[in-house]
Amino acid sequence: MSKIKILRDVLNLEAKSIELAAKRLNNESILKIEAIFNELIQTGGDIVFCGVGKSGLIGAKLASTFTSLGLRSFLLHPTEALHGDLGRVRENDVIVFLSKSGTTEEILKILPFLKSKKSNTVGLLGAVRSPIGNECAVVFDCSVEKEACINNQAPTTSSTVALAMGDALAVLFEHIVNLSKEGFAENHPGGFLGKSLRMKVSDLMWKRSDCAIVDSSATLKDVILAMTNKPLGACAVIDKDKFVGLIVEGDIRRCLSTGDGNLSVSVKTFLNEKPSFVTRDTLAFDALRLMEERDSTIAVVPVLDKNEFFGFLRLHDLLKAGLSPSS
Repeated sequence: MSKIKILRDVLNLEAKSIELAAKRLNNESILKIEAIFNELIQTGGDIVFCGVGKSGLIGAKLASTFTSLGLRSFLLHPTEALHGDLGRVRENDVIVFLSKSGTTEEILKILPFLKSKKSNTVGLLGAVRSPIGNECAVVFDCSVEKEACINNQAPTTSSTVALAMGDALAVLFEHIVNLSKEGFAENHPGGFLGKSLRMKVSDLMWKRSDCAIVDSSATLKDVILAMTNKPLGACAVIDKDKFVGLIVEGDIRRCLSTGDGNLSVSVKTFLNEKPSFVTRDTLAFDALRLMEERDSTIAVVPVLDKNEFFGFLRLHDLLKAGLSPSS
């Protein structure tokens, strides 16, 4: 058997098993889990995943997923539960059991001691009619025809289906609470995701006091001196606190290369009266797209609000913060 066939067979078997699990879903189970989620939201309980071995690892991943969606969640190892960790489980918590056989001995041992209500128990089981299944208010059928491993032993297909089913429940929860991108980002302040959804221009901009500023009576020499003292690559032209235009280094080079390029020339002859701009509340990621996704990249933009100048935002600082339009 070729190596590529082995890989394809595994992927095809696991994909087929997930499709079969999807077809086995029924409205009764959906209504029950929806009611459980709604009660959980109202009571402020946690969602607890419980499993052993590979099932426990899947449970840990699902607990992490639900936590990222704003619902407190953790993995309860049944053996540790018998030695004190049962104290973490409250009456209003929902507990989700993961077991391929539905007869996991360690889980069966803790069932009589759980504080959570039976109406709050969920099973992601490979055997719906089983001792653990009989103790659950709702069971999601995660059975598989066979494991993908050659000897039909190592949890492969079964753990994949349990993971996919748990992910499906997480997305259902996300739909029920109508979680927005901004809400999701509250739990992801780090990395590209958090930065793209939370970081604003105000977090990265250079304040007005740090920027080169002249009025419209200034000359080219005045602009060069101002930009030398505050070298951000741009100069704002402001009259009576009203922003009237922008000058960047490229404007100076173009002015010097023409016949008007003497140092006493008025800024009025080469300023940009209608530059692209952002506001303090613009998302940093949106500002990056404005500056990069065009024929000619913008290195600096003014930060404005109703013609009032607040500072500059540089492309360099956006990239330095880890933002990227291709991410």
